[in-house]
Amino acid sequence: MDEEALRKLEKEVKKRKRIASEWASQLHDLVEDRLPAAYAELPGMSQSTFDACREWEQAVARLETARAAGETVS
Repeated sequence: MDEEALRKLEKEVKKRKRIASEWASQLHDLVEDRLPAAYAELPGMSQSTFDACREWEQAVARLETARAAGETVS
């Protein structure tokens, strides 16, 4: 994999981490400031946070795989 492709993957990891962090922050604010009144928002927000974290994890795995493949070629 060339350097440009690796940089794209690194950028994707950073983007996914930022999105996951934003969802985690929203979930934290919900729990910290709006419960129990906003309890009905928990399932949807929890699922969105979970999905964002999973997407970040998958992006990290793709980057690690690409880096490992690059090391074996060198």
